[in-house]
Amino acid sequence: MEPGGDEPPGSAAMIPGVRAHVETVLLSARGGRLCFRTASRQLGVGEHPDACARSLAGHGVGLLHSTSWRHTAEGILLTYVALPDPDPSAPAEPVLDLPVTRGPDPLTPSPAVVRPVDVAAHACRHLAFLRHTDPQVAGAVTGAGELWDLIDVFTPAVAGLLPTGVR
Repeated sequence: MEPGGDEPPGSAAMIPGVRAHVETVLLSARGGRLCFRTASRQLGVGEHPDACARSLAGHGVGLLHSTSWRHTAEGILLTYVALPDPDPSAPAEPVLDLPVTRGPDPLTPSPAVVRPVDVAAHACRHLAFLRHTDPQVAGAVTGAGELWDLIDVFTPAVAGLLPTGVR
């Protein structure tokens, strides 16, 4: 799903002709289910993507992590995941444990369609991996136990995961 990998190109907003947008996937636990909603906007000129993602997440999140980027008709879209959602009563939908979304072959990694639920599932797989490999993410686990229990259902995966047998 993420031809660019984990970290966003922070200078995208400063390259003439490159339009950049930021989306933040906000995760919450609702009635024993993992749910998400997405907030997005265009990256301002000279604005750092992290600052944009933080403003989209709102106050009260304990973790903000860049998860992917992709090209859209509007330009480059940088994706972050945030938890817990500071507004757990806002409309949201369930995160589904879906197969990895990818292009038709290793030389065409971008899928034809990327749905919001695909982005949320990718973010959860990525967080499930980072929970056990990144001390900052592991530190954010305390205090959000139910949410992390729901994220742990996802098979941990790193960004840019290639199909078996591709080298």
